Amino acid sequence: MTLLHSILHATNFSRPFLSTLVPSIGLAYTIQGLAAIPSIFAQTERFYDLSGSITYLSCTALSLYLPTIRARFAAAAVGAAKPAWPSILAALAGNGGGFNWRQVALSAAVTVWATRLGTYLFSRITSDNGTDSRFDDIRDSQPKFLGAFFAQATWVTLCLMPVLAINALPASLFSTLPAAITLTDILGALLFLGGFSFEVAADRQKSKWVQEKKTKKHSEEFLTRDLWSKSRHPNYFGEVTLWTGIATLAGGVLVSNVGQMGIGLPGGPLGIAAALAMAGVSPAFVSLLLFKVSGIPLSEGKYDKKYGDRKDYQEWKKNTPMFFPKF
Repeated sequence: MTLLHSILHATNFSRPFLSTLVPSIGLAYTIQGLAAIPSIFAQTERFYDLSGSITYLSCTALSLYLPTIRARFAAAAVGAAKPAWPSILAALAGNGGGFNWRQVALSAAVTVWATRLGTYLFSRITSDNGTDSRFDDIRDSQPKFLGAFFAQATWVTLCLMPVLAINALPASLFSTLPAAITLTDILGALLFLGGFSFEVAADRQKSKWVQEKKTKKHSEEFLTRDLWSKSRHPNYFGEVTLWTGIATLAGGVLVSNVGQMGIGLPGGPLGIAAALAMAGVSPAFVSLLLFKVSGIPLSEGKYDKKYGDRKDYQEWKKNTPMFFPKF
């Protein structure tokens, strides 16, 4: 019995959600552990954010294809014909193909987001000589640096929770939903697209501003134009919004009778509460990180220390909302 076969057998629980969740968690911590080893010894955070994006992509792909992988291994074990790989295009066209369109859409949303953010952050840290001020106090401590990588694995796991739950559902169950497209599908998609667009626009505006500053096109010390005049952290607003969209789309399915049955929840108020928590943990954890840990507190603290005594900075901070944009 191969190692992969042994892992698949050991994680083949009676509840589909656990059969998807446990291997995905294991993969997240494995990738982060492997990324941490050379980073710790080289005392560099250059590949930290990139490894996070790779973990998102890997765990999403695993959750989407894991049922088929299990079925193919099971067929091979008894000498039966292996089932075909599911068709993404057929799912998007509404023709089945082994996936439901929601599974493909949510997985694609995470893939696009992770690829864009990962390449953006890697490009940014490369232009900054491979250093990130977030790691100034931890890169010289091996336990703390390792903890940062394992914290990233936890971040990936919790943010992906609604996607993992949806991908764990048998595709055939989705056909029993009351409607092919629901209100939560539409609302979730709009929130994701709006949040993603907002985040991308804010990041591009900041990158352009930084580049113009390097080439002496302006002498501004902090960015107060465009979206950054509407919110002090428009990129973070976009981030929370897009994950809220993912949670909304997934939650609409998970609270239904179909979702409750497929995920192994008891139904009723308790089951609905568990489903909402499963979907809502994603934007909730992102908000916690951005508001209390590494996002807004670090950024605001750095700028307050540097420009807090300047009147123009005080005016911008007074007249510009911290998070929700003011149009």
